[in-house]
Amino acid sequence: MTEAVFPVGSSWRVQGYQKGSADYRKRLLALGVTPGVIFTVTRVAPLGDPIELRLRGAAISVRKSEAQILILEPC
Repeated sequence: MTEAVFPVGSSWRVQGYQKGSADYRKRLLALGVTPGVIFTVTRVAPLGDPIELRLRGAAISVRKSEAQILILEPC
């Protein structure tokens, strides 16, 4: 997940999670990244990791490896 793929200001809807990612999935679910939620990319670190997302009125930071398990569609 890089800024070129997910530019700052872009919005995405979470469709689900890829198989075999139980540890990251649990963390993302605890942060509120559930299927159907829409988030906006608000910041990307200079080297592309981590990425700040705004969802449900909160800002969360996720690593590229965590974000790569999400199945997304652009909004």
